[in-house]
Amino acid sequence: MFDLTWELKKAGRAPILSILVFVFVFVLITRYIWEYWKRYEKQRDKLKNNVPQKPVTLYRRPTPAVKSPATGATGTVCHYLKKSPSPTGLSPTSGGNSPSPTNPNQQKSPKDSPTSEETSGPSLAEESSSNTSNVENETSATNTKSSVENTTNKITTSQEILTGSLGQLFFNIRYKKEKEKPTLVVSVIKCQNLPAKDFNQTSLDPYVKLQLLPDKQHKVKTRVLRKTRNPVYEEDFSFYGIKINQLQSMILHFIVLTFDRYSRDEIIGEVFFPLNSIDIMKEEITNVMFQKDIQPRNLKVKNEGRGEILVSLCWQPVANRLTVVILKARNLPKMDVTGLADPYVKIYLTYKNQRIAKKKTHVKKRTLNPVFNESFVFEIPAGEDEIDYIGLEILLLDWDRVTKNEVIGRLEMGVKGVCTTAIRHWNDVRKSPRRQIADWHKLYE
Repeated sequence: MFDLTWELKKAGRAPILSILVFVFVFVLITRYIWEYWKRYEKQRDKLKNNVPQKPVTLYRRPTPAVKSPATGATGTVCHYLKKSPSPTGLSPTSGGNSPSPTNPNQQKSPKDSPTSEETSGPSLAEESSSNTSNVENETSATNTKSSVENTTNKITTSQEILTGSLGQLFFNIRYKKEKEKPTLVVSVIKCQNLPAKDFNQTSLDPYVKLQLLPDKQHKVKTRVLRKTRNPVYEEDFSFYGIKINQLQSMILHFIVLTFDRYSRDEIIGEVFFPLNSIDIMKEEITNVMFQKDIQPRNLKVKNEGRGEILVSLCWQPVANRLTVVILKARNLPKMDVTGLADPYVKIYLTYKNQRIAKKKTHVKKRTLNPVFNESFVFEIPAGEDEIDYIGLEILLLDWDRVTKNEVIGRLEMGVKGVCTTAIRHWNDVRKSPRRQIADWHKLYE
């Protein structure tokens, strides 16, 4: 009788058996390939180890002639130091090159070597010694010449420092009269004989700044030239929109400085050139190179007062506050070539001789009698007697965009106060707390 259940089971086992057979065959093939690859690697390594290695042959490059240090920019004839004869009896080749040890044609037999030494050895030794002595003499002469030049430079530098000469500035001026865009062109050509900082330093890193006075709106500068006291710039600066009627009131202000990487650049001097001193419209002016002596920068005001300042103070002991009002100043000295100044005030609060706070006012342009009307509040350390350790340093400065701001005058109050009016004003403020007290004070250097 036909058994349907058995047939179904038999049909279900067929796929499983086929899968098992496929896996078994795949494993056998993989193992065979792996064993074949291992045998191939062993044979390859064996062949590599059995291959004989070629000996390494070292070749010596021929030694070139040595150039004498006495030649160079001096323009003297170049001499070459010839090599002395070899102690092994090998004759040197032409040009001072030693023979290569791998070239058998250049070697001689031991029997011939004594003869070669007797014939050629002494003459070569004498020639090399004479060349060496000539080179030494030229080297000593060059060193002597350089030392003389350095001594001359130092003497020149010391004379310039003692005489106070600051050198000369060379420049050129042109004016392009155009309807749409009139242009003033100033060419900074060069500087000559700039002074060194001291006796030991004979070179500078100079550059030139230029601005148009009295407006101080146009400011330019040249590039920095390294290690020279006679820089050549040949740079043109164009100022657009300058009309003819403005030229008569303009002054070219040149400032020569030396670059310093680690501190503020030092001012060497300055040159003022009023444009009304020449007829700039003439064609001959365009080909003229002007030469002007560099004048020292006048940082101090001489033979005139430094002006006065009106200051108001108010001490509030409960809140531990000190209010300082900078009202105005008057009769300030002329700091610019225009006869004016750009003043502003800087205030330092000191506590036990240490600065703990700083304030400053706005800059008032082109005036000798500025009006500030600016108030500042300082916090005082808590304590009844802390006001006894408080001091005020008031500095009145002239603002300058190109160079360092110059101090016009100063005023000290409180602990550092030495002026009679300052001491009296400070005592009145302490005796009358919460009251605003104002007074005029003279400015001192």
